[in-house]
Amino acid sequence: MAQVESNKAKIAKRVIEVLEFFDENHPQATVMDIVRRFDRPQSSTSELLSSLVDLGLLHKDPCSRSYSPTPRAAMLAAAVQPRLVRDGVLTGLIDRLSAQTGLGVAVFGMVGLKVQVFNWRAGKRSFRTAGPGFCGGQQDYLSDSAAGWLMLSTVTEPRRGGMIRRLNAEASEDRKFATVDMVAQIQRCRDEGHASGRAGFGSLADVTAVLLPNMPESQPLAIGFVYEPSDQIDADNLLVTLRDAVRRCVEEPAPASVSALFDARQPQFEVSHG
Repeated sequence: MAQVESNKAKIAKRVIEVLEFFDENHPQATVMDIVRRFDRPQSSTSELLSSLVDLGLLHKDPCSRSYSPTPRAAMLAAAVQPRLVRDGVLTGLIDRLSAQTGLGVAVFGMVGLKVQVFNWRAGKRSFRTAGPGFCGGQQDYLSDSAAGWLMLSTVTEPRRGGMIRRLNAEASEDRKFATVDMVAQIQRCRDEGHASGRAGFGSLADVTAVLLPNMPESQPLAIGFVYEPSDQIDADNLLVTLRDAVRRCVEEPAPASVSALFDARQPQFEVSHG
């Protein structure tokens, strides 16, 4: 039974991997593109992509035999998301920040004791990183990333203190930290609503990030620039840019309400039983 559950978890993970593969640099993918990126067997990858086509999540081009996401993939669960996500405001914010600076832009969320890259838009400036590179879906411990400190700052006491102690207790020797210093760092993030420091995720980059407003309780989101430190990049200026862009998004008027054409509770016609 445990093996069956393990296989189900693997399948779910691979579905998410496929959907996260697609971005502005990879609008389409072949079976071999997925195989090479994630080191998966060709036969099972082909079967998985075919299943996603049957479910209406991917479209297969009959000529090029390449796959691309359908609108259904983008619309799943969109109706229950906060306005910034549901109405495409967050995507527009990412577009604006990327075009304005040419830097990588990431949206971060919290999953248990880890911070995760919910969305990644690569910039024109590259930076050194280990493994497959910075990408969507990656996770790192909350204590190992400035974005993670920002996530922790949204947690109220005493739960926050318990999370910090657990992170330190479970950390490998090279990742342990001084609890007093970490508590002070996270409190600064809570007071200021932003964080700057190491990006984590196996990279040599830094991140400057701010919290997004009006997110559901215990589901914080942050958006930030990811960049390799340089004399040409001023973190303070990046912070001003972030805050201004987020403010503009929040102040944009929501779609106007509409009046119903009819009362859905009342029957609109009668059936004759002649």
